[in-house]
Amino acid sequence: MRLYRHPHGISAVDCEYLYPGHAAAHIIVDSGRAAFVDVGTNSSVPYLLAGLAQLGIAREAVDYLLLTHVHLDHAGGAGRLMQELPNARALLHPRGAPHMIDPAKLMAGSRAVYGERLDELYGTLVPIPAERVRAVEDGERVRLGDRTLELIHVPGHALHHYAVVDEAHRSIFSGDTFGISYRALDTERGAFITPTTPPSQFDPDQHIASIDRMLSYRPESMYLMHFSRVTGVARLGELLKMQVRELARIAQAHAHDADPAAGIRAEMRSLWLDLVHRHGSPLSDAEIEAVLENDLTLNTQGLMVWLERLSRRPH
Repeated sequence: MRLYRHPHGISAVDCEYLYPGHAAAHIIVDSGRAAFVDVGTNSSVPYLLAGLAQLGIAREAVDYLLLTHVHLDHAGGAGRLMQELPNARALLHPRGAPHMIDPAKLMAGSRAVYGERLDELYGTLVPIPAERVRAVEDGERVRLGDRTLELIHVPGHALHHYAVVDEAHRSIFSGDTFGISYRALDTERGAFITPTTPPSQFDPDQHIASIDRMLSYRPESMYLMHFSRVTGVARLGELLKMQVRELARIAQAHAHDADPAAGIRAEMRSLWLDLVHRHGSPLSDAEIEAVLENDLTLNTQGLMVWLERLSRRPH
């Protein structure tokens, strides 16, 4: 179990999803009470419980599972984890809450993305009893020990997405709306970041608006699922917004190709290689592509779904 301790009572547990350093569940501790922000998959649960034990937090002291959205790498293990946390409630966006109570549609939609790999990656989702699920409205505040957390709706990556604002500590837990930042791409200039646009609800205008909304809090730290704490947030926000616009442009430029997906993927790869090299990374093209391979695939799929949605809009 890999545990990373950050300021202000915040720790990250490596979910061991796909590979170490890919997905982090965060534990917030305040005045003896605790909350998880995102939880990984069923296979992540033993690591999360071990993280609690290492921090000296009783399972009974966990008040919340703050599930930023219901994509399976973030919330797939929630039902199983809730079985071990007798006092916890799962807080979800109103669009996401029903899918944790009855995961059948969520599993069906995920199978369309992952195919036969779904069972290997995620197993069978455990439903959460309805009385332990709470839908949270935009701007709702919850108390954890002596701190107040504000939950703000941030669509763009997914319609059912919220972020957790810990304003007193200038921190935001952004799920996937503030992108992904792999530590392998860090340089002396700081973190590198990319947007994540998987199926099926990417919307560039919403995404940019949500990034701006988070930046308006002037956070010092962003806590990302992929992967944990980054600083230099204003710079990263501008880099993210530029890429969201550019990925939308790339998708539309290839919309009428014989093979749009191939063109989108190739141009996205070129964009990322150029940006990472300009960021000062010593990695080779092949090494950079290995880090971003999964995201090239998922982002291409998501941009294709977005193009299909655009094509159905009345002109």
